[in-house]
Amino acid sequence: MVEQIFADQTVLITGGAGGFGRSASRLFAERGANLVLSDFNETGLAEHKDVLMADGFNVASLTGSVAEEDHCKATVELALEKFGRLDIAINNAGMSHDPAKTADIDSDQAQMTIQVDLMGVFFGMKHQIPAMQTGYRDHQRSASILNIASLAGIGGAPTISMYAAAKHGVVGLTKSAALEYARRGIRINALCPAFARTPMVEDGLLADAGGDKKAEDFLTRGIPMRRLAEVEEITRSMLWICDPRNSFMTGQAVALDGGTSAM
Repeated sequence: MVEQIFADQTVLITGGAGGFGRSASRLFAERGANLVLSDFNETGLAEHKDVLMADGFNVASLTGSVAEEDHCKATVELALEKFGRLDIAINNAGMSHDPAKTADIDSDQAQMTIQVDLMGVFFGMKHQIPAMQTGYRDHQRSASILNIASLAGIGGAPTISMYAAAKHGVVGLTKSAALEYARRGIRINALCPAFARTPMVEDGLLADAGGDKKAEDFLTRGIPMRRLAEVEEITRSMLWICDPRNSFMTGQAVALDGGTSAM
């Protein structure tokens, strides 16, 4: 039997219908969590929710974009209304722009990337933190926020520079907020994965490069392990970072990158 390490806890996951979101939501649910999922993909979110509920898990969902502050606020309100608490938030929703050198990036795409990848995390935290502080103040419940950044958030990323800029911002936001709330019961960390076998990579970067093994080899040429990460390799690390027993870890940007950042 899977250990119920998140029993009775409420976990909010943005981008809940995507590759990381789908995998993470099931892993947390299997370990006892109540789920609040958000995604802009209404059909994908509804289908995923139905599957999870058919398997006996407690799930609430809300369609919308993290680029809109009102949506981020509403997801927290949904967690409190449905389950009475918010213990863990995984700010996972993200996007990228079409690959191009900096001067050639479409300005509208650049602005939307910043709005979703950086402001979406800020809007989430802005409303998640007060709910978590109430839980700590009234019930001494510690909480955890995990922001999904990227290897591009801790190094340069040619042809996706605005994506890298947004993810660098996520890391800076994470570290700053972690210091602000370290004594207030909230741990805040970032996860910085390299390329993983998600729809965004397979249908985007890989497809643009031809979609075959040659394209994958080219994409992973700078990764010492010479392969993409599997989705569950990334999402299982989310469990560890958010595990309440991992109580001394905050303000970290954890690279999960097949050895790339060791070079």
